[in-house]
Amino acid sequence: MMTAPQKCIRRLLAGGLFVFCMMSSSTTPSVSAQAYPPDRARGKAVYERHCQICHGPTGRGDGPGAASSKIPPANFQKFQSFLKSDEELLRTIEHGVVFSPMHAWRGQLTDGEMQDVVAYIRVLSEQAR
Repeated sequence: MMTAPQKCIRRLLAGGLFVFCMMSSSTTPSVSAQAYPPDRARGKAVYERHCQICHGPTGRGDGPGAASSKIPPANFQKFQSFLKSDEELLRTIEHGVVFSPMHAWRGQLTDGEMQDVVAYIRVLSEQAR
């Protein structure tokens, strides 16, 4: 037979486990590594279709859609963009940027397409070096 303190501890542990399971199951899956290496040519095609309107053909943030934005799009040829890790770029593409025109692409692009775009952004950022 369990004592009152043992029952209390058991309830607390069960409740904590329930909360842990709920929190871990509700997290948004993040981009994971694809089965093949990112492809810059595929990334360029996705970039031209979805990103170039704001970021411009050379990635300077000077696309036709940039003029109407209160917050300018990222300039991938600036050193600041060059310093961002692939994970940071993927997170931005996947989830967007709060209070900016950069919306989330999760659900519109596949994980592979997002990784391919990052590979192409690297090409654009290296052109300035």
